Amino acid sequence: MGHRRSHPLSVSGEEFERLVRQAVDGLPDRYRLLLKNVAVVVEAEPARDVLEDLELESEDDLLGLYSGTAVGSESFFDPGGHLPAKISIYRGPILRLCRTTEEVIQEVRDTVVHEIGHHFGLDDDEMPC
Repeated sequence: MGHRRSHPLSVSGEEFERLVRQAVDGLPDRYRLLLKNVAVVVEAEPARDVLEDLELESEDDLLGLYSGTAVGSESFFDPGGHLPAKISIYRGPILRLCRTTEEVIQEVRDTVVHEIGHHFGLDDDEMPC
């Protein structure tokens, strides 16, 4: 059945971070190598201003977010001091979406791969599924 759980999967912050590490460690080598200079961080929920910037109605519409300059769009003339590239994984929306820890790992893996795509300048319709 495709219905959502009435209560979210109960996973502690520490356990969720372990699942995120497991998901990243389980990525194919080519993706793990691409993450070398990208921080993967866990945040509880997306910030309201992020949702507004992306014109999203609900925090459940955003599972992860890439922030940083896409590879290839950096220029010699860019001012120095760029923040390092970062992928935020949002714990709340993922736990509300998933019913099992296996689903959490798969969802995190898919989200990280999707956000790595943004790091390399791919648009949503160019992403690997």
